[in-house]
Amino acid sequence: MPATEKTAKRSLLVTSATLLSLSLAAPAFADASPTASPTTTPSATPPANMSTVGGERLGQAGTQVNLGTGAPVLPKDLTARSWIVADAESGDILAAHNAHWRLPPASTLKMLFADTVLPKFPKTMKHKVVSSDLAGIGAGSSMVGIKENETYTVHDLWLGVFLRSGNDAVHVLSQMNEGIDQTVKDMQAHAEELQALDTHVVSPDGYDAKGQLSSAYDLTLFARSGLQKKDFREYCSTVRAEFPGETTKNEKGKTDRGSFEIQNTNRLLTGDSDISTYQGIAGVKNGNTTNAGATFTGVAERDGKVLLVTVMNPEKNEHNEVYKETAKLFDWGFQATGNVEPVGELVPPRSIDTTAQPGASASSPGADDASPKPVAAASAAKGGSSGIGMALAITGGSLVLLAAGVFLVNRRWPLPDLMRRRR
Repeated sequence: MPATEKTAKRSLLVTSATLLSLSLAAPAFADASPTASPTTTPSATPPANMSTVGGERLGQAGTQVNLGTGAPVLPKDLTARSWIVADAESGDILAAHNAHWRLPPASTLKMLFADTVLPKFPKTMKHKVVSSDLAGIGAGSSMVGIKENETYTVHDLWLGVFLRSGNDAVHVLSQMNEGIDQTVKDMQAHAEELQALDTHVVSPDGYDAKGQLSSAYDLTLFARSGLQKKDFREYCSTVRAEFPGETTKNEKGKTDRGSFEIQNTNRLLTGDSDISTYQGIAGVKNGNTTNAGATFTGVAERDGKVLLVTVMNPEKNEHNEVYKETAKLFDWGFQATGNVEPVGELVPPRSIDTTAQPGASASSPGADDASPKPVAAASAAKGGSSGIGMALAITGGSLVLLAAGVFLVNRRWPLPDLMRRRR
């Protein structure tokens, strides 16, 4: 089939899928009624009709996979309500289960928050926290320990967001971004730009809120977009860091400000009593709330292949189950690569030209550029140690899209070059 015909067909598919997704989403938002919004408690079974953004099969309930000769079978003991295994660079979805089921996202929504807000402030910028910055934080929220009247750098605040999933850090950054309401609007607009049409943002931190929903598909889009950014990659792969403490005075009246260590809550990055650090893991974000259960999106690299896996709400109630199921899906994905036919794809942002010509270059909005050759090494995040195993590189240059003919950018929307960063 000629390349131009393939392009036309795929463009038509994305357009029709987007329209269907919007039509499905409209009733959930109750026709903009001020008293009605989507439920936060998901049903026990996926809806009969789900969005088909990224492919018709992604709108079907149950497991979707095309096993080829030599492909391993999927793990049989997966209990998550929804999951996805995708090639982070090509966008191919290798397998999925209820990909577009709209479920509470918990703190995995912080990926969208970071992808939206992170580019707005330089990491060296300082901010003195006032009481209003910490207002409205939900009861029982995860906190990094930010104190009123203390000054923090933006770098400190992002370490608090990524490592400790600190809702206090999210609220401070949101207030710097003209407030919670504005940040929610910015996040919603960015989700729509990424074609993450299952997502409805209510709070920037992912705290349980009536109507706050996303999907495994959308969370994977957020991770893929965020990983285009140098600082995002750096923070999400940091294992531990020093965080500023409170300022105190000694008996002589001299002030001193100590610090304390914070560690990433991503157990595939740090390991735990019943789970090992996953080989090649490089982030991204975990979450856990009453309504959402455990959620996680991870990225890992092995032998030059980069996979994204999202797992939402395993029904099996065991310690670290979300990480155990993610690890199984990573293992399967690395073995299956090249032996399965994709069941769908991660669509590109709306603003990316999907009919780029040979030799053209393009990059995602806000993306930092990638050099054409891998970098041999790079330093860890300032104040923190780098992720164990493989992590995504911090490089410069331009995202040059190479192909032998007309192509779709989402098929050639690579992550920046990879490198090895060991602790």
